[in-house]
Amino acid sequence: MSTLEEYIASEEDLLKEAALALPHEFSKCTYNLGHIRQAVYLCLTCPEKRGICSACSVACHTNHEQLELFPKRHFRCDCPTTSVTHACTLHTRIEDENVENTYGQNFTGVFCRCSRPYDAKTEQETMIQCLMCEDWFHESCCNLRERPSSREQTPDLNGVSDQVDDDASDVSNDLPPALVTAADYEGFVCGTCASKNELLKRWAGTPGIMMVVRDSPEQPWSLVGESEKIIDEDMAAVDDAPGIGTKRPLSRSSDSCPQPKRARGSTSEVCLAPPANSIAQGMFASLSAEKSSSLGTGDLFLMDGFRDRWCRCSSCNDRLNANPCLLQEEETYEPPDDPDSGLSLEELGLRALGRVPRDRVLDGIHAFNAMRNDLLQYLRPFAQEGKVVSEADVRSFFDSLQRDGSSAHIGNEYARSRD
Repeated sequence: MSTLEEYIASEEDLLKEAALALPHEFSKCTYNLGHIRQAVYLCLTCPEKRGICSACSVACHTNHEQLELFPKRHFRCDCPTTSVTHACTLHTRIEDENVENTYGQNFTGVFCRCSRPYDAKTEQETMIQCLMCEDWFHESCCNLRERPSSREQTPDLNGVSDQVDDDASDVSNDLPPALVTAADYEGFVCGTCASKNELLKRWAGTPGIMMVVRDSPEQPWSLVGESEKIIDEDMAAVDDAPGIGTKRPLSRSSDSCPQPKRARGSTSEVCLAPPANSIAQGMFASLSAEKSSSLGTGDLFLMDGFRDRWCRCSSCNDRLNANPCLLQEEETYEPPDDPDSGLSLEELGLRALGRVPRDRVLDGIHAFNAMRNDLLQYLRPFAQEGKVVSEADVRSFFDSLQRDGSSAHIGNEYARSRD
């Protein structure tokens, strides 16, 4: 049984956690803001597979099971529309369906090229969001690390599956370091999106635009781009992390000659794109012919400052302008800060008290003092007998107070019951 001091400390910790988890104000639906890039939530309780904004996830679907999809561009909240039967409490006017919204596979609760559902309680891997389609991908599905043994194998979509040795993860649940860590790159583009974009295909595998490839299914994965990491299984016995090798610089060739940065917005009639990387081009050709490949997925890892390094000739510039996310980081809407976030219940009570008329404040003070005196009278026998006050005892006091409308005789009734 916890003491009063422990209970108060626990309440303070809960208030701090709540302030960190919900620092924003959720009193307005974002529908009137139109199609914007914003955090989107999928309500799993509602039958319709639609997206709702942060405010509606808190105010309208409070008791519903939800899945956070994170930011989605050009998305308008579906909560007040005819596509969701659950009534919106923030935007009470019913609106037409958002025909401009795009609903990918995330809106069915699955993610990545493996189309697996996401469960925050069991998922071990870091997931990476594609800049273009904004889907999320497992690191193992990007060939950055071995797949944890607790996860099922990725479905063999086209008769080609990765040869993954799960023995390394049987010893411990801790995941080994990834071939490329979050500190090594600024942006990620999945192979499907990269293969559809001629500019990205042209730059793939050149300095700053890294790819994970291998020469054959029997070979370890390596990195082409600014540098390469080689996984050498022969070094597993001497390395602390099995299967993790070292970095080595690429040989200075036409495929890896560093290019000068270009000033943003400047254009040139001469294309300054680096020579195409033959390994990357072969990879995309293989993916185009077979739809999937055991030699790589075509994913691109864009190193820091990639937006400054594009060629800005008229041809490249047109392709860049068609994909603004490659030129500048997109603005993502955030709800306004909650002025009450972080305040204690006492502070919130005093603030609310300041808005109450004076005569009602005085009445409230008199009522509180009366209840305090009655509570002290009720608790006096416990103190005299050295008896611990339980939750049931406190509830009994307030239940009697609510039932009788007065607590003047509760202490006497308890004393008589002890006789």
